[in-house]
Amino acid sequence: MNKLLAAAFAVGFSAQFALVGVTMAQDNRIDQVRPDAPELAPYGELEIGVRTIDLVNKDQVDIAKVEPGKELPRYDRPLKVEVWYPAALSPSARPRIYEGVFLRDGETQVTLYGRALRDAEPIKGEEPYPLVIISHGYPGNRFLLSHLAENLASKGYVVAAIDHTDSTYNDQGKFGSTLVNRPLDQKFVLNEIERLGGEEGSFLNGLVDADKAAIIGYSMGGYGAVISAGAGVTEAAVGYEWGAPEKTLAVNQAGSESHNGLPDERVKAVIAFAPWGMERGFWDEDALAKIQKPIFYVAGSADDVSGYEKGIKKIYEGTINADAWLLTFENANHNAGAPIPAPVESWKKSEKLGWAPFDHYADPVWDTVRMNNISQHFVTAFLGKYLKEDEEMEAYLDVIPNAADGVWAANEDGTFKPEHTYWKGFANRTAKGLTLSHRMAGSN
Repeated sequence: MNKLLAAAFAVGFSAQFALVGVTMAQDNRIDQVRPDAPELAPYGELEIGVRTIDLVNKDQVDIAKVEPGKELPRYDRPLKVEVWYPAALSPSARPRIYEGVFLRDGETQVTLYGRALRDAEPIKGEEPYPLVIISHGYPGNRFLLSHLAENLASKGYVVAAIDHTDSTYNDQGKFGSTLVNRPLDQKFVLNEIERLGGEEGSFLNGLVDADKAAIIGYSMGGYGAVISAGAGVTEAAVGYEWGAPEKTLAVNQAGSESHNGLPDERVKAVIAFAPWGMERGFWDEDALAKIQKPIFYVAGSADDVSGYEKGIKKIYEGTINADAWLLTFENANHNAGAPIPAPVESWKKSEKLGWAPFDHYADPVWDTVRMNNISQHFVTAFLGKYLKEDEEMEAYLDVIPNAADGVWAANEDGTFKPEHTYWKGFANRTAKGLTLSHRMAGSN
């Protein structure tokens, strides 16, 4: 009997292992849309292409090699950028994969499955498409928000996601480089995409309108986005011994000539997921009051990295001179609404890290795909309002603050009764655990 049990166990284990292998081949999808996703979450009608471009920002301060008392070293700063765009291709075209994507340990490489076709022929619209720049966390990479990049490209945007040098999983350098370079990288990529959009022979020629641009940042990318939106850092932050060396962060200091020239009129809107820095004194009220671009913050109320009450919410409350929103996932942590679903390979404990990289992508309370779908919905509405000037998007942003207070009141024919106050675009019972605060520029 024991031998039979052992044999049965062996067969079962082998079958389970084989099933895991099959699952891994079909898993790691970044394009999932749940049946309960809000109305604007699904992909658009356009097919998607993707290409990798290599950019070089010449003659930059090499923060990682700065030494006390010595002249600031300079170098040509390389940036790898992934660009998604509307494309002309057959819906059946394959393969639509991203190969060799590094996980959080900086060693494991995986394949992600999505909807974009590598090097597909771009398709131009009646007008060039607005530009969205995506900036990852520390560490991270250009694929961390690839689900959102694909989703936006399918709706008529060109999306450029940056691999920030010194800040990726397989190139994690000193933190000071991230502090200094985030907003500088964002501005440089904006300039380069505009240049390529007008360059004969570039696949972006005539495809992209950099005068209608947005920046989306997550964590340290959100930190950079807040600076790019107009909030220079404090003098105290410039002097932190653990921060950027030799006061090199002064390039982003509030009131400095260099930072005054950073916010760009081409950037019409900013989205900051879990922006880091407020709890550590990187901004004050005067700095946040300099934000004058419409900005949409996304946060988890249990964020223990960027902080919520004294962190992200405080940034939102200090944004008094711009239209500002704060979407909160109740009880979610730092990964609220931003990272791709955790790849299957990340479930295994990393010997290098001492923990499973899964934790870098997932949330202990919320389902990642659920959060991503909600983010896709609101990002679509927000960018539709400010980059495409679509007046219909306003109704998706103008909702009662606490979704739990919403009343679902529908007639048999599907039309809504006067007392209906449920969040627009959400099916009945699907807006649980969410709040959306909104302040108009100049209001208290």
